[in-house]
Amino acid sequence: MEAQRSRERLEQAADRIAATLRGTLAETGDRLGEWENAENSTSDSPGMVLHIQDDKLTVVPPGRLIYSPFASAQAEASEATFADGEDLEFAQKEPRKALEFYKKLTDSPDAAIRAGSLMRAARVLRNLGQIESSRALYQRLAKIKTANVAGAPADLVGLQALCETGRGASPNPSCQTISDGLSRGQWQLTQGQFEFYSSQSHAVPPQPESLALAQAAARIWEERSHNPNQRGQETVWIGDHPYFLLWRGTPEHRAVLIAKPESILKQVSATEGIRYALTDNDGRVLNGQHDPSPHGAVRTAADSQLPWTLFVTATDPVTTSGLITQQRFLLLSIAVMVLFLVLGTYFIARAIRRESETMRMQSDFVSAVSHEFRTPLTSVRQLSELLALGRVPTEERRSLYYKTLLRESARLERLVEGLLNFGRMEAGGRQYHFEELDAIRLVHQVVAEFSPQLEAQGRRIELSGANDPLKIDADPEAISVALRNLVDNAIKYSPDHPTVWIDWGLSNQYVAIRVRDQGPGIPESERRKIFRRFVRGSAAAATNAKGSGVGLAMVRHIVAAHGGEITVASEAGQGSVFTMLLPGVKAA
Repeated sequence: MEAQRSRERLEQAADRIAATLRGTLAETGDRLGEWENAENSTSDSPGMVLHIQDDKLTVVPPGRLIYSPFASAQAEASEATFADGEDLEFAQKEPRKALEFYKKLTDSPDAAIRAGSLMRAARVLRNLGQIESSRALYQRLAKIKTANVAGAPADLVGLQALCETGRGASPNPSCQTISDGLSRGQWQLTQGQFEFYSSQSHAVPPQPESLALAQAAARIWEERSHNPNQRGQETVWIGDHPYFLLWRGTPEHRAVLIAKPESILKQVSATEGIRYALTDNDGRVLNGQHDPSPHGAVRTAADSQLPWTLFVTATDPVTTSGLITQQRFLLLSIAVMVLFLVLGTYFIARAIRRESETMRMQSDFVSAVSHEFRTPLTSVRQLSELLALGRVPTEERRSLYYKTLLRESARLERLVEGLLNFGRMEAGGRQYHFEELDAIRLVHQVVAEFSPQLEAQGRRIELSGANDPLKIDADPEAISVALRNLVDNAIKYSPDHPTVWIDWGLSNQYVAIRVRDQGPGIPESERRKIFRRFVRGSAAAATNAKGSGVGLAMVRHIVAAHGGEITVASEAGQGSVFTMLLPGVKAA
């Protein structure tokens, strides 16, 4: 109930503030005509009023605009009037004759001709080094206030010349006069002219508000044709400061008020316990403190018929603290429930994905092992039938078949032993019998097992390394199985290359045995996965290599049981290097 009463209070305050602002804007618009009739007097308007009459611009109160959207329209003498003198001065290099020509015009009754001739005659004297004489003419020029010279007011040009020629004087009254006049908006200048004379006279930088008003006036002048409506209002940003524009009339005859929002909003009376803020269409705060509390009252521009969005909130948060606490508790409870739901879904999906991946790998493993067994079993069965039925005609042929049967039986035995060993390792039942042995001698023994097979295929294994014994404390059978798997893989995965390399050496306190091939290489994304059980890399499909997917998993298990590490380095198309790092035995 307390929260409801607070809400009703905020809604009423929002309606009251919106109504007050609408009335203030309507009254301000009606008074634009009154301020327009006070062009030459101090106005009680909340800001600066611009009166646009065709191509004329009048400012109320006067002096508020430090520069104008366009240059002064005062009379200026034609260049042809001084053509003969400038020809003597510049083309014929006769400055004294030019000076005589200009001086004849310095007493002309026409102020524009008099200003142009004074500026040129002073310029010639200045170039001739007659500074004091030139300053006398510049002083006469500074007194002409009804004509332009060189596109700028004649008195300003004269003062600027006196400021430049009197740099030694301190303080320089001409420079100070320019600085004071620029700050008061004494002359009608463009922005470029204002900045030039301000920098040349070292004038005090104008106030940010004066610059903003000048920029706003220039914007209004340039964009007035884009707002043909005879009544309108909008908010513009000049730098980081907002300004409110309100206008009445056509683009050719229009009165425009430029004011800070707070000068309009001061009509809104304060209410205890209530604060309000106004934002523009882009959400930028124009006045007040914007509190994004969801319990405040909001009046959009469409609802309130104002050019802003109104936010009204309570200054005392006690009235809504209980509701806020309940909402926070409810949101926290919902967040916790959603978090548990998301986490539960994630872990369930992860478990399902892992289970499906394991099932797929097991299926691939069964398929691969079945294929591995089928090939030797088929050979054994066919050869046995031929021998049993007496269909082998010669003793030489029978001897060849017996050797083939022996080789295929040994292959089956290795497959069965490998799977049994892997099963015992996975179950933790594999017992290792460690003894001190020479790693080099072990490498030679394993290589000797492959020699008959490789010689028949025209391939070879190249060995390299130190000749001194490399002692390790290891199970010779297990390390032989691990090395045999690595050599077998190197042979299978590089069928188009005749050589496999094995080298050995010391790496810190480890004995390193490296097996290198020239196969297709292993992608970086597969280098960690290939040591898992039942996983076969993409190279297996590329080279059509046979296997069960447990060889490298067995190697990793054996090496880890010996306190060592198995690593792989590979580049696409450059082959792979598998390295067994086994702890060495220090010499006594």
